[in-house]
Amino acid sequence: MDNVNDPFREKRNESGILECEFQGERVPMILRHEDVRKAAKDWKTYSSNAPFRVPIPSEEEVRSMRQLPVETDPPDHTEYRDIVEPFFRRAKEPEMIAQVEALIAGMLRDALRQDSFEVVRQFAVPLQSRALTYLLNVPESEAEIWIGWGVHVFRDGGSKGAALESYLQQKFDAALAQPGPDFFSALTQATFRGRPLTREEMMGFANLTFAGGRDTIIHTVSSAFAYLGRHPEALEFLRADPSRIVNAGEELFRVVTPLTHIGRVCPVDTQVHGVSVPAGGRVSLCWASANQDERAFDAPHEIRLDRKPNPHMAFGSGAHLCLGAAHARLILRTLLQKFTEQVQSISVLE
Repeated sequence: MDNVNDPFREKRNESGILECEFQGERVPMILRHEDVRKAAKDWKTYSSNAPFRVPIPSEEEVRSMRQLPVETDPPDHTEYRDIVEPFFRRAKEPEMIAQVEALIAGMLRDALRQDSFEVVRQFAVPLQSRALTYLLNVPESEAEIWIGWGVHVFRDGGSKGAALESYLQQKFDAALAQPGPDFFSALTQATFRGRPLTREEMMGFANLTFAGGRDTIIHTVSSAFAYLGRHPEALEFLRADPSRIVNAGEELFRVVTPLTHIGRVCPVDTQVHGVSVPAGGRVSLCWASANQDERAFDAPHEIRLDRKPNPHMAFGSGAHLCLGAAHARLILRTLLQKFTEQVQSISVLE
């Protein structure tokens, strides 16, 4: 991470579109920052109402339900999002902030007692899993189950999401029998337009919560370790003035862009910057390329921990702005803070 490798630069400068093939389908990728931002807000032209096809590659083979609210358009999306938003706002509450601070401080102390440790599976996966228990208001012991799923619940190991779906069904059964103050119980008691949620809708919310917020945070945490390990001067820069941590976190999100792109479906035949997309065809909104656009960022290939303004789209844009953004920011900001307090230096081995 000395600088940012930008494989999209030439195509973005020429046309702003790169055609790629995913699972046998030709998909134009929108690359420029402004074009991506506009497309993200234009849900009538670029629809998310496409079960299993919003992620690229698509996920028909690894899950059996529509993810909510991400695979819907307004007004459904707005009303679905309102159901779970209170839980995701917990990341801004003092009690949860204190929990995450204590968690990361303790994990760093334990890690620093060892001669070496493997960052991804020994630190980032447990951190993501345990912090999620605070967000969902479930016992921290639940994290031991989630840690066993690996880096990605669909693509790490051989279960292809079966373990997650079985687990979620059990949690909803238990919540119906004995409701509590947790995320699963809240979904069993929620309503959508005056009726209770169906089990499929509950599963759709929970599936996205576990799948969408897992490898993204793990990748960000691991990348932060890598950057600070290779750039001890960055640690000194933050230690000299801890108020720099907020901007530094945003710059790392821009550089890492943990979700590189996402799909949309054109409901009718559409011209996408000169490329014909048939009705039902997909388009990719490439967050990673947008976050490297010279039109939006001065010297985007450079990592500037004091970059401001920083209009990155690591969390998407428009109505579908990531529900977990505050949670992710809390984790990375706290990690950087505790690094400056506890870590003198680290070395990174490939």
